[in-house]
Amino acid sequence: MSINNKNVLLGITGGIAAYKAPDLVRKLVALGANVRVVLTQSALEFVSPLALQAVSGNPVSDNLLDKDAEAAMGHIELARWADILLIAPATANFMAKLTHGLADDLLSTLCLATAAPIVIAPAMNQQMWHASATQQNVNVLRQRHVRILGPAAGEQACGDVGLGRMLEPQDIAHLLNEALPSKVLLGKKVMITAGPTQEAIDPVRYISNHSSGKMGYALAKAAQAMGAEVVLVSGPTNLVVPQAVTTVQVKSAEQMHQSVMEQVATCDIFIGCAAVADYRPAQTTPQKIKKNDQELTLTFVKNPDILSDVAHLQHPPFTLGFAAETQNVREYALSKLARKKLNMIAANDVSDSRIGFNSEQNALSVFWPGGEVTLAMADKQKLALQLLQLVSEQFK
Repeated sequence: MSINNKNVLLGITGGIAAYKAPDLVRKLVALGANVRVVLTQSALEFVSPLALQAVSGNPVSDNLLDKDAEAAMGHIELARWADILLIAPATANFMAKLTHGLADDLLSTLCLATAAPIVIAPAMNQQMWHASATQQNVNVLRQRHVRILGPAAGEQACGDVGLGRMLEPQDIAHLLNEALPSKVLLGKKVMITAGPTQEAIDPVRYISNHSSGKMGYALAKAAQAMGAEVVLVSGPTNLVVPQAVTTVQVKSAEQMHQSVMEQVATCDIFIGCAAVADYRPAQTTPQKIKKNDQELTLTFVKNPDILSDVAHLQHPPFTLGFAAETQNVREYALSKLARKKLNMIAANDVSDSRIGFNSEQNALSVFWPGGEVTLAMADKQKLALQLLQLVSEQFK
């Protein structure tokens, strides 16, 4: 994973930290990146386009309507050129625009027009960073797999001290160098299950679990970024479908099983990340069950085991399972790996609230026959890239 020979599109917004942009460009170029720069109109007040052109070796863009661009559509040309879009500094105002999908200038339009990963380095007053509106925007952007670098803490231009400083150019360049995945899954078809299932009791009630689907969706985005053709079979979630990923929406475990078995024969890799219900009600009543008695007894029957059925196919794909445990994580994971004849299993301790269901972060213990590794706590998108790198190595 490296930005060497990669196209980095650097967006600069109007904050005082923009004065560090020429140094950031130099650091990116030193790592072998091809850098082009896009300035917002307010950024022009803080940094010189001439300086940025000198250090990048490329013309600087600041206007959505570029008569010199191909077919006068510079935003499309730049969007296709980029391997990664870095916005540094990213002001609170621009983060709000990005969250709400506005496209009223060149940089915001590029964010909608590009298929490249988006990385932002926030920079603002500490009170603005802690404002509830900003934090809500941060959460939405993370759900959309926008990677956020920083901010750092320290003294600010206004005299305040706290979180809000943009990371130093050297740190941003180093982190970006790790953010761009290599195309190790190019030419491979990957199927991923994600989210919970819902097992109906009657027309208004169902049994489910706390899975948010965030890890599975992060894996789908990461696999696509690593060159794979991706099919995502998803239970009910509130997440945005990753771009360029074929998605099949289901509700119950039986529906998920059917969708997987219909397509898995053409897949090279199968990742069972969904939290599939082990049991379902034996009967679903056609009408709402009325509250008549002090007790209600339901009979449950076992759901199909999607992961095991895939792994036991005559010609199975490379099969990675997940194990969400609350105790004896290693013991239960190794048992599941052997019992279901998996190629690999990733286990996490969901009793830890920092990495449990609905968390933005995770930590994994990964096992395969003859090997194991621990992936330290990190945001789920970064963890997805690390896990898929392991998959690609074992798949070979």
